[in-house]
Amino acid sequence: MAQFAVAVTGGVASGKSAVCDRLAALGASVIDADLISRELVEPGQPALAEIVAAFGADMLDEHGALRRRLMRERIFGDAPARARLEAILHPRVRLLLRERALAASGRYAVLAIPLLIETGHYSWLDRIVAIDVPEAIQLDRLMQRDGVDIGLAQAMLQAQASRQQRLAIASDVVINDADLGTLERICDRLHHWLLDRAMQAARGD
Repeated sequence: MAQFAVAVTGGVASGKSAVCDRLAALGASVIDADLISRELVEPGQPALAEIVAAFGADMLDEHGALRRRLMRERIFGDAPARARLEAILHPRVRLLLRERALAASGRYAVLAIPLLIETGHYSWLDRIVAIDVPEAIQLDRLMQRDGVDIGLAQAMLQAQASRQQRLAIASDVVINDADLGTLERICDRLHHWLLDRAMQAARGD
C-alpha cells in the first residue's frame, strides 16, 4: 500500500476511541470501521436490502432505517445470525477501509477496527496496535459507561476475542490502565514512533 496503515483494536471499553482521538489530534488520518458500518446500512444502501432479506422487514423502523437495537438483540448469543450479518457487512467494510487508507492524507492512516480478530482478512496492514487493559478495569469502565450490571458486562466481553488473542496478533501494545493524561503521553510517543516507521517504509528501508 502507498499509505502506511496502522490498525487500532481492543476490547470493549478498552480506550480505542481515546487513542484514536489523540492520534487524530496529532495529525493522523483516522478511519473508523464502526462509522463505515453505519454508512453501509443507511436507507437505500445495498447492504441494508441484504439485511432485510436475511432477517426480515421488521428490522426496519417506520422511516426505513435499521433498528439497530433490535439487530443487536437478534444476533447477541446467536452465532449463525451474527455470521450472516458479518458476511453482509464485513467484506464491504474491509474494502472501504483499504480504499480510504490509500486515499488518506498524512504520513500514516489509523484504522479503528474493534473486530479485527473476529473478521480477519487484513494482511495488508503495516502495524496492529492493541489497546490492552486488565479485565477488572475493563469491566468497571464498561459498567460505568453503559450502565449495565456485571453479568451483562461479562457476557459482552466473552462475546469478543480474548485479551490473549489480541495480544498475539499485535505488533504494538498500548497499556491503558491509568488516567487519560497518562494515555495521551503514551499516544504521543506512539505517534512519533509510527511516523518513523512510516518514513522508513516510504524509503523502502
